[in-house]
Formats: sequence, structure tokens, C-alpha cells
Amino acid sequence: MQMIEAVIKPHKIDAVKQSLAKMGILGVTAIECKGFGRQMGHTERYRGAKMDVGFVPKVLLKVCVKSEDVTKAAGVIVEAARTGEVGDGKIFIYPIAQVIRIRTGETNEQAL
Repeated sequence: MQMIEAVIKPHKIDAVKQSLAKMGILGVTAIECKGFGRQMGHTERYRGAKMDVGFVPKVLLKVCVKSEDVTKAAGVIVEAARTGEVGDGKIFIYPIAQVIRIRTGETNEQAL
């Protein structure tokens, strides 16, 4: 099993969710967050004055998938979240040791 963490633009969350659902992945955790990368934040105007805002709103998606599905799932996220502009986000993938479904006690791939 692998955990995919994807930091994406907030307006792309529905497209990513729908693409993952078509693939059969129905469990996703979304966390609203702020961050910056190469775009170094953005500039806003407040009462006519320019203000540098250091952090940009993002959404962190966490998706646990079977190891054989990780490449396809990551590809689906990239295609759905890509705008071609700076700040599209990043994907991080790492192994998961164990999963337990609280309601039934099922473990590992049965719990996904």
C-alpha cells in the first residue's frame, strides 16, 4: 500500500475527485492549507496599496491506494490538477505499513 499526498490548487479538487472516482478510488481526505513554492506567494491590493502575501491557498489530498494502483492514481491526479501554470502543486508518495478500518476491524487492503 502507498500513500499519495497531492498539494493542488483549490479549484481543481472536484476534477481530481471525479477522476479518482472513475478509477474506482472513492476514499480521499482533503485538507485546506496554505503554502508557496517557486511562485513565492502572490501580491494583493488593499486600499490601493500592494501587499505581498507569502502563502497561497492550497488543498492537500491524502489518498491511500494499493501498490499496483499508485502509478495510475498519481497520473490521474497530475492530469486532473494540471493547469500548466506555476503553482500547480506537487505529489508525494510513500509506503504505508498498516491500515485498519475502525468500524469493522478490517486490515490492510481489505480496509481500503
